[in-house]
Amino acid sequence: MALAEVEKPMDPVLARLENGIRRFRSEVYPARAEAYQRAMREAQAPHALVITCADSRIHPDVLTQSSPGELFVTRNIGNLVPAYGDMVGGVSAVLEFAVSALKVQHVVVCGHSDCGAMKALLDPASVETMPTVKHWLRNAHAALSVAEAVWEPGASEPEMLRLLAEKNVLLQMQHVRTHPSVAGALARGELTISGWYYDIALGQVSVCQAEDGVFEPVLLPGE
Repeated sequence: MALAEVEKPMDPVLARLENGIRRFRSEVYPARAEAYQRAMREAQAPHALVITCADSRIHPDVLTQSSPGELFVTRNIGNLVPAYGDMVGGVSAVLEFAVSALKVQHVVVCGHSDCGAMKALLDPASVETMPTVKHWLRNAHAALSVAEAVWEPGASEPEMLRLLAEKNVLLQMQHVRTHPSVAGALARGELTISGWYYDIALGQVSVCQAEDGVFEPVLLPGE
């Protein structure tokens, strides 16, 4: 006599994800079915590449109110971009493909408030047991040096984190420009780059595109 199969206990996280899929199919997809179907009929032609943090609180599509096919997105700890030749890997490949194959017209490097990577730069001991993360964060060390040189004595942790996040965004923009595909597109006038700082709690994005390194908030009409 065969033993009765024992039901596996339900994975509560997987169950939550599956419920989300059901809500997407029943509530979200029907209202935007044409957009999804059009995205499959036509080859993708995103107008921008967004390089942002893997932080789960950031949703580039929602933040920019973009439809399927409009953004090419890559995410990693600290929204870092290794300078060309330093670490050949996923970020470099995404950047090259986005610029050379997809012909994106704009590259965004987006940092954010309360960034765990920036906290780790300020407290290196916190990643001592994570050698891969520690090595990866080397791509932001120059930003830490700049921030330490300019922040005011007695600055609060949130103030230091914001300054460091902004300096890191500026550094990663410099790294982006070292990639040959980007350098060529910039020289031909086919590409522009901006840096963003996203304050999650306020829903506010500040943008830097000028050489002065100043982040200007994106304002609502009348603000």
